Amino acid sequence: MRFKTYLQKDPKHRELVSCVAWNSTEEVYSCGDDHQVLSWNLLTGDTTKVASLPEELYPTDIHWLPRLTAGSGSGKKQGIPDLFVLTSTDGKFHLLSKGGRIEKTIEGHRGAILVGQWSHDGSALVTGGEDGLVKIWSRTGMLRSTLASNSAPVYSLAWGPNCGDVLYTWDKYLVIKSLQPNSKPLQWKAHDGLVLKVSWNPNNNIIVSGAEDCKYKVWDTYGRVLYSSQPHDYPITSVSWSPDGELFAVGSFNTLRLCDKIGWSYSLDKPQTQSIFSLAWSSDGTQIAGACGNGHVVFAHVIERRLEWKNYEVTVTGRKTISVLNVNNEVWEKLDFRDCIIKVSLEYNHLVVVTSAQCYIYSTKNWNTPQIFDLKECRVSLVIQAERHFLLVDGGGLYIHFYDGKMASAPKWAGMRPHLLNHFTVSLSNDTLAVRDKGDEKVVHLFDTQTGKPAKDGKPFVHRLEVMEVALDKVGPANERKLALVDKNRDLYLLPVKQQPNTSIKTIKIGVMVQSVVWNDNTNMLAALQSGKLTVWYFPSVVFVDRNLLSRTINEKEGSEFGKNPQIVSFSGTHLSIRRADGSLVSTSVSPYPSILHGFVASSRWDDAVRLCRFIKDTALWACLAAMATAARDLNTAEIAYSAIEEWLQSFQLDIDITFLLTSRALDLAVKHKTHVDTVLAYRKKYLGKFEKEETNQRFQQYNQEIKPDWDQITAKIEQEYQKERERPATSNR
Repeated sequence: MRFKTYLQKDPKHRELVSCVAWNSTEEVYSCGDDHQVLSWNLLTGDTTKVASLPEELYPTDIHWLPRLTAGSGSGKKQGIPDLFVLTSTDGKFHLLSKGGRIEKTIEGHRGAILVGQWSHDGSALVTGGEDGLVKIWSRTGMLRSTLASNSAPVYSLAWGPNCGDVLYTWDKYLVIKSLQPNSKPLQWKAHDGLVLKVSWNPNNNIIVSGAEDCKYKVWDTYGRVLYSSQPHDYPITSVSWSPDGELFAVGSFNTLRLCDKIGWSYSLDKPQTQSIFSLAWSSDGTQIAGACGNGHVVFAHVIERRLEWKNYEVTVTGRKTISVLNVNNEVWEKLDFRDCIIKVSLEYNHLVVVTSAQCYIYSTKNWNTPQIFDLKECRVSLVIQAERHFLLVDGGGLYIHFYDGKMASAPKWAGMRPHLLNHFTVSLSNDTLAVRDKGDEKVVHLFDTQTGKPAKDGKPFVHRLEVMEVALDKVGPANERKLALVDKNRDLYLLPVKQQPNTSIKTIKIGVMVQSVVWNDNTNMLAALQSGKLTVWYFPSVVFVDRNLLSRTINEKEGSEFGKNPQIVSFSGTHLSIRRADGSLVSTSVSPYPSILHGFVASSRWDDAVRLCRFIKDTALWACLAAMATAARDLNTAEIAYSAIEEWLQSFQLDIDITFLLTSRALDLAVKHKTHVDTVLAYRKKYLGKFEKEETNQRFQQYNQEIKPDWDQITAKIEQEYQKERERPATSNR
């Protein structure tokens, strides 16, 4: 991936350009020390003078009022006019119309206003100046509050994701200050030189900063450095996130760099621009504009995005062209499009290409006749694929489409903010869609993909802490669907999506200090990077069957080779691809036998599963088979598996029936063998009491009148059987 840059032969501004901003995906406004406001049309290549500013007005920053009202979910203009704010060195900021007319001028600071930014929902404006003040203004220019007062100028600032915090620079420090009164700011030393620019992405909640120490750095919201670049030749004068949070750009003297969200660099360009003072991305995340010190405005668009899936490699070779390579037979296909390419996704034998106006769906079996449909809104920010369908997310909502182009559903919820969703906060399977709510990050919405209606009686899942990542398993029936989530403490939880009526969701913690988590695309194995190790759960659902087997079904590998802050890119078959912090890919693999075992169990080939485990003689496989058979209620296979791992108890079959509430069967066995009737009655009563239910089964009512269970006696009998089992010789060929 890299930038393809464009620079006109002669500069259109007579002096340095101080700031740029996008009005639409094809129109850019620029301002400079020549007091001119210019409009750049990228379709026609024309440059038009919009306004001539007063001679005493030297612009420092420009920002268009957002057209989307956060939480509306409509994707339409909410009565907001085409308006932009222009800050200047005379301590004033100006509200200008699209035509360049100054609608209002407000005295804001003593000395120059160095930066002014609208909030993401367009409800407020924040300014920072040479006087060290940070001020919050209403949309009409009324002062709401002075957020901070500092002894040094505020050169740059940014709104937090929920517009409840402001990040600003102060000398060598970065400061996050909440808008809540009397809140304590979070401050840390970020650089060894003056911090010149910051950018805070609302999608991934990550901060990037640039400074006079010639470095750019990536931070989390606790002030912990995630990446620090090597020193450049000149100070970093501009940084900017792409809207989706996947990329950011860095500008310096005759330097334009494209970086991954983790911090490593995709490409480095050396345009003749002198210092790039400002960078701005288009709303579709495909283009960038830069304000240059020599009067130029530099443009660049992202090309050579590359995707891989099985034997196919897809590369975006230009703004409107894609090449497809089948590495098996070295056959190339070239795909041309009418409009600019915005998003590309390749999985499950289908290539989904989103342009500025349409969506194209290609089958890997046919590259000549794609399915095509028009987009409701030309601002698609996310594409996620499943085996049967795919999800499009734009500023207006979420839309699930089949691969023939027909729309399956359009899930909605109150206060939805679709433009702030990303791959970490949305997960799609064949039957379920999981979405983390941006308004309340403890809430995860679960939807039926066919109807778009909420799952679980219409109620979302509420975790005790903020949820950072969600991931649905991809394989198996809908009633066995599982959701993995990582919370703010980086703990990994597993929970079933489908619940029994009138029961609460049961969540079980299976990992700690988790950096990255991915489900396998062919089986329900789960991989995670946690505590410096790569951990693979061969059968994570074992926690809902027999937690004692969990440790036996895990494979761990030392993670030192993956370096600091690695991320799992994919988990396909037995192959894992992991991205290191320096951008390099590291490949590793897991045993193929758990995957084969999953296949046997999915097709109910229990005899083949037993033969496989006996041939491999691996305790992990036997433990997986024991849990799988128990979950499928194949008690004969479960008995063989438990026997092989030396954990079979004489009362196992009875215990299994009780555990899975097959209480009629359990009672039949107890009565037949004239033992453990009181055990069945006790567990039955305990279960009903947990869910505040009354006994309705007549047979249980009858035996409850005749027998009064004593837990001390029950525990003693169970212990005796444990002791007998320990003394019994092992029978490996049972």
